Amino acid sequence: MKKIGNVFILGDSYSTFEGYVDASRGCGIWYPKGGKEETDVKSVEETWWHICLDKTESNLILNSSSSGTTICNTTYGGAHCPKYSFIGRLDRLLDEGFFKDKQIDTFIIFGGTNDNWSNAPIGSLQYENWTEEDKKQALPAICYLFDRIKTNFPTARVIKILNTELKEEINEGYKKAALKYGVEFLALENIDKLSGHPSVKGMKSIAEQLLAVL
Repeated sequence: MKKIGNVFILGDSYSTFEGYVDASRGCGIWYPKGGKEETDVKSVEETWWHICLDKTESNLILNSSSSGTTICNTTYGGAHCPKYSFIGRLDRLLDEGFFKDKQIDTFIIFGGTNDNWSNAPIGSLQYENWTEEDKKQALPAICYLFDRIKTNFPTARVIKILNTELKEEINEGYKKAALKYGVEFLALENIDKLSGHPSVKGMKSIAEQLLAVL
């Protein structure tokens, strides 16, 4: 069994499940206990991340995932969302000292879907000197996120998971950014979905593809 140690997950709806996300910080969920009409996922044991944790020697430190969230600070309707974005949530946890006494061995980022679906500005890859305006764009934001993670968790294994069916500019930009920062990159393939979200079959496929990388 592969040992991946202490795990931190930063994600969107694909990684949520009622009762298992950072609810104290307003993280919304897509997958409720017992399921709902839009999905056949009914238990936390059916989520991709629970399957991966169950098949590895690991300890989940926090699943900071929230439905509908973007990596950058622009969300649906062009709204500014620094409180709930991926970069905003990570910055807040760092500022609060959440990680002060916690060793993170494996850092998993599963996002970009809402940056794509919301038509957030894409921008260009930018590796330093980010302004607040830069953070409103998808490509500068992913660079900022990788930089913050690599700076604050220099010994952690960092893995970026990317959904299927996203814009080519996002796919290629994220891949280039991952290469620049030494982040492992997993571009998912053939994920079964219901209402745009992984079904039980899709969750199992995500887990299998991630376990192959691990």
